[in-house]
Order: sequence, then structure tokens, then C-alpha cells
Amino acid sequence: MLWRSVVFKLWFTIILLVAFVLMILTIFLLEFFENFYVEEAEESLMNEAENVSSIIEEHEDLSLTLNTIDQLLAPQTRVTVFFNEHQYWQNDIETNTLPNIDPSWFVGNIDINHVFGANESVKKITEVPNGNAEIIIVGIPTADQNGAIYVYQSLDVVEETTTRATKLILIAATVAIILTTIFAFFLTSRITAPLMKMRKAAGELSKGEFHTKVPVLTHDEIGELAISFNRMRRQLNYHITALNQEKSQLSSILRSLADGVITVNKQLGVMLINPPAEQFLAQINFTKEEEPHSLPVELRNHFQKVIEEENEYTKEIVAVGRNFVLIMTPLYIEGSVRGAVAIIRDMTEERQLDKLRKDFLANVSHELRTPISMMQGYAEAIVDDIAESKEEKQELAQIIYDESLRMNRLVNELLDLARMEAGHIQINHAKVPVKPFIDRVIKKFSSLFEEQEIELRTNVPSGIEYYFDPDRIEQVMTNLIDNALRHTNEDGKITIDVEEQKNELVIHIKDNGSGIPEEDLPFIFERFYKSDKSRTRNGKKKGTGLGLSIAKHIIEAHNGSIYAKSKESEGTTFTFTIPKKED
Repeated sequence: MLWRSVVFKLWFTIILLVAFVLMILTIFLLEFFENFYVEEAEESLMNEAENVSSIIEEHEDLSLTLNTIDQLLAPQTRVTVFFNEHQYWQNDIETNTLPNIDPSWFVGNIDINHVFGANESVKKITEVPNGNAEIIIVGIPTADQNGAIYVYQSLDVVEETTTRATKLILIAATVAIILTTIFAFFLTSRITAPLMKMRKAAGELSKGEFHTKVPVLTHDEIGELAISFNRMRRQLNYHITALNQEKSQLSSILRSLADGVITVNKQLGVMLINPPAEQFLAQINFTKEEEPHSLPVELRNHFQKVIEEENEYTKEIVAVGRNFVLIMTPLYIEGSVRGAVAIIRDMTEERQLDKLRKDFLANVSHELRTPISMMQGYAEAIVDDIAESKEEKQELAQIIYDESLRMNRLVNELLDLARMEAGHIQINHAKVPVKPFIDRVIKKFSSLFEEQEIELRTNVPSGIEYYFDPDRIEQVMTNLIDNALRHTNEDGKITIDVEEQKNELVIHIKDNGSGIPEEDLPFIFERFYKSDKSRTRNGKKKGTGLGLSIAKHIIEAHNGSIYAKSKESEGTTFTFTIPKKED
């Protein structure tokens, strides 16, 4: 609003100050002029009275004296001359503004009659008898001290002069007010125009617009203020830009961190959190009624402990089957604890790797211990001549030989798997006709299919050629078919389907055997993993638990994928893909 602006306040202050000064000055001037004109009138009347006294003293002819006095007096001045208390003379005037006063009033008025017989004068403003008009009257004694001379005139003359002076003063004051108003408006506009521009720029500055520049119109304090404002704007722009860059960089760093970060204040309010930490809180609160990203009670207690004791704190938490390690440390700002910072590290893979390492050692030990024990036992039987006949010794030697082959196969598979996991697998691509290749692989198992009375069905289109390593893919096919044979009962069925989808060769190996339990399905491609924890296959040939892991590495080396679908007691389907490679 206008009356709240600096322009109005400054303008109103100047006008009010000038008006107050002019009012005081007018009052004093009017008082001064009124007193001045009254004194002037009294002085003029006194001079006339003295002139009358001089004329009376110098002339002996009374009629000539009175005529001379009548001619010398001003038109609006009346004189009453008392030669003694009973003899007097008054001049005649033509104006009606000055009433006639009975001479007896002069003699009877104690305020002015003391002039008779005294050597002193009288100056007085009084009201005329029987009227409301005021007069100025002066009186002096005659030269012989027997009479008195009274000269008076109406006060209206002085008031008229004072009124004219008052009008002049009021006109001058009005002109001064008008000129002051114009000058004040011009001055306030000149002063406040840069301030208004700075106010507008400050408003834009508060909205984040740092490119608005205030023009420097003067070289006074306001100009220096504008220069300082522009310098402040540049500094703010620089610091805000730097802060935004640091904030963006910090946010990018926090978002790119694999570890979660949570920062809380002393009231346990979350100040900073990154996506991994949000996922951690969502997993912690998954089974609770709390908000997904709120701090659970257990974490609040840990944070409170860190803040109160000002010590680092480490805690391992299991949530939704995953292992998390929390490393908490106090947050210091200017030497005092203002909160706490927690680093959340997902240790699930490390724990799984550690478990796999332990399982690997246990599995290798178990797989090697069994054939070694068997070889040792049968060798002792031969050495101790327990086997007496040649046929019995040959049978024991055959068992020792088979177990040595099994150990050799296990060691070779371990070496192959180690080379593959180290990235040293070598793929020799060649253009391979798919149907002849599949037929050749199946031919190796024809006797086993007949022996176990398992039906084999194939659906392989003719004329398809793909680039892949035939030896490695044959190894994959062999492992998958061997698994199917070992898990399929007699009179079962195994189907091999080959198709081409979206420039990929897709091979399905399906059986209607025992199937894989649902809880074991995600882990079948891990080395030494066996869904049958008793490590037996219903009396059939035992596996090492490495075939599927090796197959997975071979397919991934071909940039393909392998997966399994299974339902317990209904069968399993293994599917792997090989992308098409151009000539």
C-alpha cells in the first residue's frame, strides 16, 4: 500500500516537518507584525501629540493654533486638548470608523487622567465608552503642566495592516508548502527509485534468480549500496552454484554407493539417506506395521546409544534372508555431537561365498574321500589275498579302476571349472549343422536309453547352421542328457526340441522324471549342489555336482543363457540359448 511505502513516509515526514516549521514561523511573524504595527501606531500618535504640544507652546493665537493642529493631524486621527480640566478642544474628522468620545471620559478614566499635572506620558489600547470598538490612545501633559493632549485612532487600521501581512505570510507559506511538496516528491523519488529497484532485485534474489543486476545511477551512498548489492549478488550466485554443485556431487556419490548411508540428528530425525539405505529400511519394515522408510525401534536404540556414548558401534542385522552390517559413528559439527551416521553394507554375497567355500571344501573332501576309501579297501583286499580267484581279483581291480576314473573325472571337472571362473575358457567357434550335431550326441546314449527302457523323442529342424564351439556344446548336451537319464525312471520319456527364435538357437531337454524341489531350483547351477542331500541316485550312477555349473559357464561364454523349469514328481525342462553369429 502507498502509505506503507518509503516514498510516502519520507515525503510525509518532509511535508510534516516543513509545515510544522512554517506554522511556528507564521505564529511568531504574526505576533511580531502585530506588535510592530501597534508600536508604530503608538509612536506615530506620540509624535503627533508632541507636535501638537509644540504648536500650542509656540503660538499665542489660540484660533490659529487650533487651525494649524487640525491641518497637521492625519485624517483618521482625533486629538483632544485639555487646557485645564474644564477647558478642552477636539478636532473634527470625516471618518465614521473613529467614534466621538466625550472629553469627560478622559478626565474620569483613572488609567489615563494621571497625565494632568505630571511629567509622564500614556500609551494604551482600550475600548471606547459605550461601544465595543478598540482604540489606540496616547497622552502627554501640556508644556505648562496644567492640561493634557490626547491623540487616538481606531485599532482597525492596525488590524487591517496586520491582516494584509497575515495574508502575505499565509500565501508565502502555501507557496512554500507546494514547492516543498514538489521538491520532497522529487527528492524521495530520486532516493527511493534505486531502493525500489533493489527491493525488486532482492525479491527475485529470494526466488533464486541471481542474474538480476541493479543499475548504478548515482555515485553517492545509494550508488555504493547498489554496487555492494551487485557484488553480494555475484558472491551469492557463486556460492549457491558451488553449493549446488557440491550437493549434486554429494548426491551422485551417495546414489552411486553400493553401501547404504543414513544420517540422523540428535532428535533421531533422518537428514540424509541414499537408495540402498531406503531399500534396507523397506526390507527391515517389510514384516512390520511401520512406514517403509521410517527408522524402526531397534535402529533408533542403536543410534541413540551412539549419540549418548559418542563411540562407534557395529551391528549385524538379518532382514528378509539378507545379512547387513551397520557401522555407526557419531556426527561431529564444531566439536560437538549433532547426530550419527550409519554405513549399511550388504554382506549377503560375502556370507554366501564364505558358505560356498566351506561347502566346496566339504564336497570336494566327500567326493574324493569315497573313491579313495573304496580304492584303499579293495587294494587291501587284493594285498591280503582276500580275493582268492582270478575272477575276484579282476573284479576288485575293475572297481579300483572305475573309482580312479571317477577321481580323474572329478579333478578334470574341477580344473575346467576353475579355468572357466577365472575367465580362461577358450571358445573355438565353427559353423556347425545343428541336426547332424544333435544326432551324433544322442547316438552316444542310445545304449543307455535301450538299457533303461527310456523313450527318446527329438524335434530338430533340418538345414539350420550356427556358429559355436561343438566340443563345448557337446559337453553341455552330455551333462544335461546324463542328468535326465539319472533322474528318469524306466519306461520314462526324454524329449529334445530344437527351434530358432529371434536369431537364437533354443534347445530344450525335457524329462518326466522325479523333478527338482522348488526350494532347490535357484541353486542347481552352483557347484557341488545336489538336491538329494543323501548324495545317492536310487542306486544309479553318482554325479559330482559340477556338471550344471560347467554347463552354465560354457553357455555364458557363448553369450547365451541357461535356465530350468521343474515341478516335483512331474519332470524337468532345461533350456539353453545360443545367439546367432554372422559369417
